[in-house]
Amino acid sequence: MQYTARVTREGRHWLAEFVDAPGCQTFAGSRSELEAMATDALLGWLKAFLVTGDAPPAPRTRRVTGDVLRVVVPPALAVAIAIRWARLAANLTQGELAKRAHVSQQQIAKLERPDENPTIGTLAKVADALNVRLDVGFSR
Repeated sequence: MQYTARVTREGRHWLAEFVDAPGCQTFAGSRSELEAMATDALLGWLKAFLVTGDAPPAPRTRRVTGDVLRVVVPPALAVAIAIRWARLAANLTQGELAKRAHVSQQQIAKLERPDENPTIGTLAKVADALNVRLDVGFSR
């Protein structure tokens, strides 16, 4: 999962605005500094949604023209977001998903936290309960 930021130069400063993350933007003094700051801004923006019980908007697969910066979401955070999206798409509460997956509601809540590290077995149970396929892979 990755989000794309449109990069512009504003005088001596660089600006990154994430096209699918409303309100997520940052300024920096150099392009290299902008990359680090934009990554921190996006990850904080995504984590804030999970902490408040909401789901962030999904990145769209649209072409963004001009100077862009793509930020890949780390796997643990991407998994938490994907579980939240899938649960909400199935119109289930954490408790309802827990019953279907034969785990506790607290376990589902932990899976939707940004810093958890779930096992493949737990993810497989949740995927089965949501009637979705769990894909695990490596890519370059």
